[in-house]
Amino acid sequence: MDLDRVSPDGMGRGLRGLGLNLLVRDVEGQVALLRAIFEMGAHQVSADFAILTYGDEVLQLHSDGTYHSNPLGPVVAAVDARGPGVEIRLYDTDPDVAVTRARELGLEILQEATDKPHGLREAYIVFPDGYVWVPSQPLPA
Repeated sequence: MDLDRVSPDGMGRGLRGLGLNLLVRDVEGQVALLRAIFEMGAHQVSADFAILTYGDEVLQLHSDGTYHSNPLGPVVAAVDARGPGVEIRLYDTDPDVAVTRARELGLEILQEATDKPHGLREAYIVFPDGYVWVPSQPLPA
């Protein structure tokens, strides 16, 4: 699928497996952060929508206005923070590098890069809409 040219209908028909769609207040700002910290690919970026890639994975960002006829629209409009309780894990990202980049961009670091007993080194970074991104890599055996 050519993510730079695919139509909305073509995108919808081409999606498979598990999807991640985040509602954010500032699509372009969120894209800039995700590119700067996690080096994600960005496609069809506008004020209302963006397609992002992380390795072979595809995720989408939508502005609140695009959800005017979606059942989640009124629910999201009634809350301030969007992501409490959601961890978005990026298993192929160096958490130390991500924390450095996030700090330089003024984001909140909920937890510094830490070796965990479940075999990962990971960090917790809070983005403006409250989503927590967790860059991580496996610890050496």
